[in-house]
Amino acid sequence: MGTTKPTIAIIGAGIGGLTAAAALRLAGFDAQVYEQAARFARIGAGIQMMPNSMKVLRRLGVEARVRGHSFEPYSHLNRTWDSGEIMRELPMPERLFGAPYLCMHRGDLHEALASLIPAEAIHRGMKLAGLDERAGRVTLTFEDGTRAQSDAVVGADGVHSVVREIIVGPDTPIHKGRIAYRAVFPSALMGGRDVGPSRTKWWGVDRHIVIYYTKPDRSEIYFVTSVPEPAEWITRESWSAKGDVGELGDAYEGFHPDVRAVLEACPDCHKWAILEREPLARWSAGRVVLLGDACHPMTPYMAQGGATAVEDAAVLARCLEDVEGDDLAGAFRRYEAHRKPRTSRIQAISSANTWMKGGNEDTSWLYGYDAWSVPLSAPATEPV
Repeated sequence: MGTTKPTIAIIGAGIGGLTAAAALRLAGFDAQVYEQAARFARIGAGIQMMPNSMKVLRRLGVEARVRGHSFEPYSHLNRTWDSGEIMRELPMPERLFGAPYLCMHRGDLHEALASLIPAEAIHRGMKLAGLDERAGRVTLTFEDGTRAQSDAVVGADGVHSVVREIIVGPDTPIHKGRIAYRAVFPSALMGGRDVGPSRTKWWGVDRHIVIYYTKPDRSEIYFVTSVPEPAEWITRESWSAKGDVGELGDAYEGFHPDVRAVLEACPDCHKWAILEREPLARWSAGRVVLLGDACHPMTPYMAQGGATAVEDAAVLARCLEDVEGDDLAGAFRRYEAHRKPRTSRIQAISSANTWMKGGNEDTSWLYGYDAWSVPLSAPATEPV
Protein backbone atom coordinates (compact mmCIF):
# COMPACT_ATOMS: atom_id res chain seq x y z
CA MET A 1 0.00 0.00 0.00
CA GLY A 2 2.98 2.26 0.30
CA THR A 3 4.06 4.39 3.21
CA THR A 4 0.97 6.61 3.24
CA LYS A 5 -2.26 4.87 4.16
CA PRO A 6 -5.49 5.94 2.48
CA THR A 7 -7.84 8.46 4.04
CA ILE A 8 -11.21 6.97 4.92
CA ALA A 9 -14.43 8.99 5.25
CA ILE A 10 -17.06 7.40 7.50
CA ILE A 11 -20.65 8.52 7.10
CA GLY A 12 -22.50 8.23 10.41
CA ALA A 13 -21.31 8.53 14.00
CA GLY A 14 -23.42 5.79 15.54
CA ILE A 15 -22.04 2.68 17.24
CA GLY A 16 -20.84 1.16 13.96
CA GLY A 17 -19.36 4.35 12.54
CA LEU A 18 -17.41 5.24 15.68
CA THR A 19 -16.13 1.68 16.08
CA ALA A 20 -15.00 1.71 12.45
CA ALA A 21 -13.21 5.01 12.96
CA ALA A 22 -11.49 3.72 16.10
CA ALA A 23 -10.45 0.45 14.45
CA LEU A 24 -9.14 2.21 11.34
CA ARG A 25 -7.23 4.79 13.35
CA LEU A 26 -5.73 1.98 15.44
CA ALA A 27 -4.48 0.51 12.15
CA GLY A 28 -2.91 3.83 11.20
CA PHE A 29 -5.53 5.21 8.81
CA ASP A 30 -6.74 8.80 8.75
CA ALA A 31 -10.43 8.16 9.44
CA GLN A 32 -12.75 11.17 9.37
CA VAL A 33 -16.35 10.86 10.60
CA TYR A 34 -19.25 12.86 9.12
CA GLU A 35 -22.46 12.94 11.15
CA GLN A 36 -25.69 14.65 10.08
CA ALA A 37 -26.78 15.52 13.64
CA ALA A 38 -25.53 18.80 15.03
CA ARG A 39 -24.91 17.20 18.43
CA PHE A 40 -24.95 13.78 20.06
CA ALA A 41 -28.18 13.12 21.94
CA ARG A 42 -28.30 10.63 24.80
CA ILE A 43 -31.05 8.38 23.43
CA GLY A 44 -32.95 6.57 26.15
CA ALA A 45 -32.13 3.00 25.25
CA GLY A 46 -30.18 0.05 26.56
CA ILE A 47 -27.86 -2.13 24.54
CA GLN A 48 -26.37 -5.56 25.14
CA MET A 49 -22.73 -6.16 24.28
CA MET A 50 -22.15 -9.88 23.90
CA PRO A 51 -18.75 -11.60 24.13
CA ASN A 52 -18.35 -11.44 20.33
CA SER A 53 -18.58 -7.64 20.32
CA MET A 54 -16.77 -7.16 23.64
CA LYS A 55 -13.67 -8.76 22.09
CA VAL A 56 -13.62 -5.89 19.60
CA LEU A 57 -14.05 -3.26 22.31
CA ARG A 58 -11.27 -4.90 24.33
CA ARG A 59 -8.74 -4.48 21.51
CA LEU A 60 -9.83 -0.87 21.02
CA GLY A 61 -9.07 -0.16 24.67
CA VAL A 62 -12.49 0.73 26.08
CA GLU A 63 -13.41 -2.47 27.90
CA ALA A 64 -12.55 -1.10 31.35
CA ARG A 65 -14.48 2.12 30.75
CA VAL A 66 -17.52 0.23 29.46
CA ARG A 67 -17.43 -2.23 32.37
CA GLY A 68 -17.48 0.68 34.79
CA HIS A 69 -20.87 1.78 33.47
CA SER A 70 -22.45 -1.63 32.80
CA PHE A 71 -24.46 -4.34 34.47
CA GLU A 72 -23.04 -7.85 34.05
CA PRO A 73 -26.00 -10.26 33.98
CA TYR A 74 -25.67 -13.75 35.30
CA SER A 75 -27.40 -15.30 32.31
CA HIS A 76 -29.67 -15.15 29.32
CA LEU A 77 -32.92 -16.17 30.98
CA ASN A 78 -35.99 -17.08 28.93
CA ARG A 79 -39.30 -17.38 30.77
CA THR A 80 -42.92 -18.07 29.89
CA TRP A 81 -45.03 -14.91 29.86
CA ASP A 82 -47.59 -15.83 32.52
CA SER A 83 -46.29 -18.64 34.74
CA GLY A 84 -42.66 -17.52 34.69
CA GLU A 85 -41.55 -21.07 33.89
CA ILE A 86 -37.95 -21.18 32.70
CA MET A 87 -37.81 -22.15 29.01
CA ARG A 88 -34.03 -21.96 28.74
CA GLU A 89 -31.22 -20.37 30.71
CA LEU A 90 -27.67 -19.82 29.48
CA PRO A 91 -25.26 -18.65 32.21
CA MET A 92 -22.71 -16.28 30.65
CA PRO A 93 -19.55 -16.21 32.76
CA GLU A 94 -16.63 -14.47 31.09
CA ARG A 95 -14.68 -17.72 30.80
CA LEU A 96 -17.38 -19.30 28.60
CA PHE A 97 -16.56 -17.29 25.47
CA GLY A 98 -13.46 -15.40 26.57
CA ALA A 99 -15.11 -12.02 27.13
CA PRO A 100 -17.85 -10.58 29.34
CA TYR A 101 -21.52 -10.14 28.55
CA LEU A 102 -22.58 -6.62 29.53
CA CYS A 103 -25.81 -4.61 29.54
CA MET A 104 -25.51 -0.83 29.42
CA HIS A 105 -27.07 2.46 28.42
CA ARG A 106 -26.47 3.06 24.72
CA GLY A 107 -25.28 6.58 25.55
CA ASP A 108 -22.47 5.26 27.77
CA LEU A 109 -21.23 2.99 24.98
CA HIS A 110 -21.42 5.83 22.48
CA GLU A 111 -19.43 8.14 24.76
CA ALA A 112 -16.78 5.46 25.30
CA LEU A 113 -16.33 4.98 21.56
CA ALA A 114 -16.34 8.73 20.86
CA SER A 115 -13.52 9.14 23.39
CA LEU A 116 -11.27 7.13 21.03
CA ILE A 117 -11.67 9.63 18.17
CA PRO A 118 -9.99 13.07 18.17
CA ALA A 119 -12.64 15.79 18.34
CA GLU A 120 -11.35 17.35 15.12
CA ALA A 121 -11.99 14.08 13.25
CA ILE A 122 -15.76 14.11 13.98
CA HIS A 123 -17.65 16.56 11.78
CA ARG A 124 -21.21 17.22 12.95
CA GLY A 125 -24.07 18.80 11.04
CA MET A 126 -22.89 17.17 7.81
CA LYS A 127 -25.75 15.47 5.93
CA LEU A 128 -24.47 13.63 2.87
CA ALA A 129 -26.00 14.65 -0.46
CA GLY A 130 -23.80 12.86 -2.99
CA LEU A 131 -20.65 10.91 -3.81
CA ASP A 132 -18.50 11.17 -6.92
CA GLU A 133 -15.65 8.72 -7.50
CA ARG A 134 -13.04 9.77 -10.03
CA ALA A 135 -9.37 9.00 -10.59
CA GLY A 136 -9.00 7.01 -7.37
CA ARG A 137 -10.60 9.64 -5.13
CA VAL A 138 -14.14 10.11 -3.81
CA THR A 139 -15.65 13.57 -3.49
CA LEU A 140 -18.32 13.91 -0.82
CA THR A 141 -20.93 16.64 -1.17
CA PHE A 142 -23.05 17.68 1.81
CA GLU A 143 -26.40 19.42 1.91
CA ASP A 144 -24.87 22.69 3.13
CA GLY A 145 -22.68 22.80 0.00
CA THR A 146 -19.54 21.66 1.81
CA ARG A 147 -17.27 19.21 0.00
CA ALA A 148 -14.60 16.81 1.19
CA GLN A 149 -12.31 14.31 -0.50
CA SER A 150 -11.19 10.88 0.60
CA ASP A 151 -9.62 7.73 -0.80
CA ALA A 152 -12.60 5.64 0.29
CA VAL A 153 -15.99 5.98 1.96
CA VAL A 154 -17.67 3.78 4.58
CA GLY A 155 -21.45 4.13 4.81
CA ALA A 156 -22.33 3.54 8.47
CA ASP A 157 -25.42 5.72 8.24
CA GLY A 158 -28.01 3.26 9.49
CA VAL A 159 -31.27 1.85 8.25
CA HIS A 160 -32.06 4.98 6.20
CA SER A 161 -28.60 4.94 4.61
CA VAL A 162 -27.98 7.58 1.96
CA VAL A 163 -24.81 5.73 0.99
CA ARG A 164 -26.76 2.49 0.43
CA GLU A 165 -29.19 4.31 -1.84
CA ILE A 166 -26.28 5.67 -3.86
CA ILE A 167 -24.76 2.19 -4.21
CA VAL A 168 -27.81 -0.02 -4.82
CA GLY A 169 -30.65 2.42 -5.44
CA PRO A 170 -33.73 3.18 -3.32
CA ASP A 171 -35.48 0.36 -1.52
CA THR A 172 -38.53 0.00 0.65
CA PRO A 173 -38.31 -1.39 4.17
CA ILE A 174 -40.37 -4.43 5.06
CA HIS A 175 -42.89 -4.03 7.86
CA LYS A 176 -44.31 -7.21 9.35
CA GLY A 177 -46.85 -5.48 11.55
CA ARG A 178 -44.80 -5.17 14.73
CA ILE A 179 -43.73 -2.23 16.86
CA ALA A 180 -41.44 -1.88 19.86
CA TYR A 181 -41.85 0.06 23.07
CA ARG A 182 -38.78 0.91 25.09
CA ALA A 183 -37.91 2.84 28.25
CA VAL A 184 -35.02 3.51 30.61
CA PHE A 185 -35.94 4.65 34.11
CA PRO A 186 -34.56 4.74 37.67
CA SER A 187 -34.90 1.49 39.61
CA ALA A 188 -36.00 3.51 42.62
CA LEU A 189 -39.41 3.77 40.97
CA MET A 190 -39.78 0.01 41.52
CA GLY A 191 -40.16 0.58 45.27
CA GLY A 192 -37.41 -1.85 46.18
CA ARG A 193 -38.56 -4.65 43.90
CA ASP A 194 -35.69 -6.41 42.08
CA VAL A 195 -35.87 -7.64 38.48
CA GLY A 196 -33.21 -10.27 39.12
CA PRO A 197 -29.57 -10.93 38.25
CA SER A 198 -30.18 -11.92 34.63
CA ARG A 199 -31.30 -10.40 31.35
CA THR A 200 -34.79 -11.86 31.11
CA LYS A 201 -36.88 -12.35 27.98
CA TRP A 202 -40.54 -13.07 28.66
CA TRP A 203 -42.10 -14.99 25.77
CA GLY A 204 -45.80 -14.42 25.12
CA VAL A 205 -47.98 -16.02 22.45
CA ASP A 206 -47.55 -13.18 19.94
CA ARG A 207 -45.37 -10.70 21.83
CA HIS A 208 -42.39 -10.52 24.15
CA ILE A 209 -40.55 -8.18 26.49
CA VAL A 210 -36.85 -8.09 27.44
CA ILE A 211 -35.87 -6.57 30.80
CA TYR A 212 -32.45 -5.84 32.31
CA TYR A 213 -30.45 -3.40 34.42
CA THR A 214 -28.05 -1.01 32.66
CA LYS A 215 -25.87 0.09 35.60
CA PRO A 216 -23.48 -1.88 37.83
CA ASP A 217 -25.36 -0.71 40.94
CA ARG A 218 -28.71 -1.73 39.41
CA SER A 219 -29.92 1.86 39.62
CA GLU A 220 -31.42 1.90 36.13
CA ILE A 221 -33.80 -0.48 34.35
CA TYR A 222 -34.39 -0.92 30.64
CA PHE A 223 -37.00 -2.84 28.73
CA VAL A 224 -37.82 -3.31 25.06
CA THR A 225 -40.84 -5.06 23.58
CA SER A 226 -42.27 -6.40 20.35
CA VAL A 227 -46.02 -6.33 19.87
CA PRO A 228 -48.43 -6.52 16.92
CA GLU A 229 -49.63 -3.10 15.78
CA PRO A 230 -52.18 -1.81 13.24
CA ALA A 231 -51.02 -0.74 9.79
CA GLU A 232 -51.11 3.01 10.46
CA TRP A 233 -47.74 2.72 12.22
CA ILE A 234 -45.89 1.17 9.27
CA THR A 235 -44.13 4.38 8.26
CA ARG A 236 -42.92 5.26 11.73
CA GLU A 237 -39.23 4.60 12.34
CA SER A 238 -38.38 7.49 14.63
CA TRP A 239 -36.54 6.56 17.81
CA SER A 240 -37.89 9.69 19.48
CA ALA A 241 -41.63 9.07 19.00
CA LYS A 242 -43.40 8.88 22.34
CA GLY A 243 -45.54 5.91 23.30
CA ASP A 244 -48.49 5.73 25.67
CA VAL A 245 -47.72 3.88 28.92
CA GLY A 246 -51.41 3.03 29.28
CA GLU A 247 -51.48 1.32 25.88
CA LEU A 248 -48.22 -0.40 26.76
CA GLY A 249 -49.67 -1.74 30.00
CA ASP A 250 -52.78 -2.98 28.19
CA ALA A 251 -50.61 -4.80 25.65
CA TYR A 252 -49.10 -6.89 28.48
CA GLU A 253 -52.26 -7.57 30.46
CA GLY A 254 -52.07 -10.96 32.14
CA PHE A 255 -48.28 -11.15 32.05
CA HIS A 256 -46.35 -12.33 35.11
CA PRO A 257 -46.35 -9.97 38.13
CA ASP A 258 -42.60 -9.36 37.63
CA VAL A 259 -43.36 -7.89 34.20
CA ARG A 260 -46.36 -5.96 35.38
CA ALA A 261 -44.33 -4.38 38.19
CA VAL A 262 -41.83 -2.99 35.68
CA LEU A 263 -44.50 -1.62 33.35
CA GLU A 264 -46.47 -0.07 36.21
CA ALA A 265 -43.35 1.72 37.47
CA CYS A 266 -42.45 3.05 34.00
CA PRO A 267 -43.06 6.83 33.84
CA ASP A 268 -42.96 7.20 30.04
CA CYS A 269 -41.81 5.31 26.97
CA HIS A 270 -40.87 5.52 23.32
CA LYS A 271 -42.35 3.56 20.45
CA TRP A 272 -41.09 2.75 16.98
CA ALA A 273 -41.91 0.47 14.08
CA ILE A 274 -39.74 -2.59 13.59
CA LEU A 275 -38.73 -2.52 9.94
CA GLU A 276 -36.59 -5.02 8.08
CA ARG A 277 -34.79 -5.26 4.76
CA GLU A 278 -33.73 -8.24 2.71
CA PRO A 279 -29.99 -9.02 2.52
CA LEU A 280 -28.37 -6.86 -0.16
CA ALA A 281 -26.89 -8.31 -3.34
CA ARG A 282 -23.73 -6.28 -2.74
CA TRP A 283 -22.26 -4.08 -0.05
CA SER A 284 -19.79 -2.06 -2.08
CA ALA A 285 -19.21 -0.23 -5.34
CA GLY A 286 -15.67 0.77 -6.17
CA ARG A 287 -14.23 2.69 -3.23
CA VAL A 288 -17.52 2.93 -1.31
CA VAL A 289 -18.66 0.24 1.16
CA LEU A 290 -21.45 -0.28 3.68
CA LEU A 291 -21.32 -1.33 7.34
CA GLY A 292 -23.82 -2.27 10.04
CA ASP A 293 -27.50 -1.38 9.67
CA ALA A 294 -26.78 0.25 6.31
CA CYS A 295 -26.24 -3.21 4.80
CA HIS A 296 -27.78 -5.71 7.23
CA PRO A 297 -30.42 -4.11 9.49
CA MET A 298 -31.59 -6.48 12.21
CA THR A 299 -34.70 -6.88 14.27
CA PRO A 300 -33.74 -6.39 17.94
CA TYR A 301 -34.60 -9.97 18.91
CA MET A 302 -31.03 -11.35 19.21
CA ALA A 303 -29.33 -8.17 20.48
CA GLN A 304 -26.94 -8.39 17.53
CA GLY A 305 -27.61 -5.18 15.59
CA GLY A 306 -24.92 -3.17 17.36
CA ALA A 307 -22.76 -6.26 17.88
CA THR A 308 -22.57 -7.15 14.19
CA ALA A 309 -21.76 -3.54 13.28
CA VAL A 310 -18.90 -3.64 15.80
CA GLU A 311 -17.67 -6.91 14.26
CA ASP A 312 -17.92 -5.38 10.77
CA ALA A 313 -15.69 -2.52 11.86
CA ALA A 314 -12.88 -4.79 13.05
CA VAL A 315 -12.99 -7.02 9.97
CA LEU A 316 -13.10 -4.02 7.62
CA ALA A 317 -10.04 -2.52 9.31
CA ARG A 318 -8.19 -5.83 8.96
CA CYS A 319 -9.08 -6.12 5.27
CA LEU A 320 -7.92 -2.58 4.56
CA GLU A 321 -4.72 -3.10 6.55
CA ASP A 322 -3.91 -6.10 4.32
CA VAL A 323 -4.40 -4.19 1.05
CA GLU A 324 -1.65 -4.67 -1.49
CA GLY A 325 -1.04 -1.61 -3.62
CA ASP A 326 -4.14 0.52 -4.03
CA ASP A 327 -6.80 -2.20 -4.27
CA LEU A 328 -9.33 -0.76 -1.84
CA ALA A 329 -12.20 -2.18 -3.87
CA GLY A 330 -10.65 -5.64 -3.49
CA ALA A 331 -10.41 -5.16 0.27
CA PHE A 332 -14.09 -4.25 0.37
CA ARG A 333 -15.03 -7.36 -1.61
CA ARG A 334 -13.00 -9.52 0.78
CA TYR A 335 -14.73 -7.94 3.77
CA GLU A 336 -18.14 -8.58 2.23
CA ALA A 337 -17.33 -12.18 1.27
CA HIS A 338 -16.31 -12.92 4.86
CA ARG A 339 -19.07 -11.06 6.67
CA LYS A 340 -22.19 -11.58 4.54
CA PRO A 341 -22.83 -15.28 5.35
CA ARG A 342 -22.68 -14.56 9.10
CA THR A 343 -24.83 -11.43 9.07
CA SER A 344 -27.39 -13.01 6.72
CA ARG A 345 -27.70 -15.98 9.08
CA ILE A 346 -28.17 -13.72 12.09
CA GLN A 347 -30.70 -11.58 10.19
CA ALA A 348 -32.80 -14.63 9.36
CA ILE A 349 -32.78 -16.08 12.88
CA SER A 350 -33.50 -12.68 14.42
CA SER A 351 -36.37 -12.03 12.03
CA ALA A 352 -37.93 -15.38 12.92
CA ASN A 353 -37.52 -14.54 16.64
CA THR A 354 -36.57 -18.10 17.59
CA TRP A 355 -33.16 -17.54 19.23
CA MET A 356 -32.90 -19.53 22.50
CA LYS A 357 -36.68 -19.85 22.71
CA GLY A 358 -36.24 -23.45 23.73
CA GLY A 359 -34.19 -26.52 22.97
CA ASN A 360 -30.47 -26.52 23.38
CA GLU A 361 -29.05 -25.11 20.15
CA ASP A 362 -25.35 -24.30 19.97
CA THR A 363 -24.53 -20.65 20.71
CA SER A 364 -20.76 -20.80 20.25
CA TRP A 365 -20.90 -19.90 16.54
CA LEU A 366 -22.43 -16.57 17.55
CA TYR A 367 -20.78 -15.63 20.84
CA GLY A 368 -17.46 -17.39 20.24
CA TYR A 369 -16.61 -15.38 17.12
CA ASP A 370 -13.55 -13.13 17.36
CA ALA A 371 -13.42 -10.51 14.61
CA TRP A 372 -9.74 -9.80 15.33
CA SER A 373 -8.46 -13.34 14.83
CA VAL A 374 -10.93 -15.26 12.66
CA PRO A 375 -9.36 -16.19 9.27
CA LEU A 376 -10.55 -13.80 6.58
CA SER A 377 -9.87 -16.22 3.74
CA ALA A 378 -13.21 -17.99 4.32
CA PRO A 379 -16.78 -16.89 4.97
CA ALA A 380 -17.67 -16.37 8.62
CA THR A 381 -20.10 -19.15 9.43
CA GLU A 382 -18.62 -20.97 12.38
CA PRO A 383 -16.10 -19.90 15.07
CA VAL A 384 -12.51 -21.03 14.72
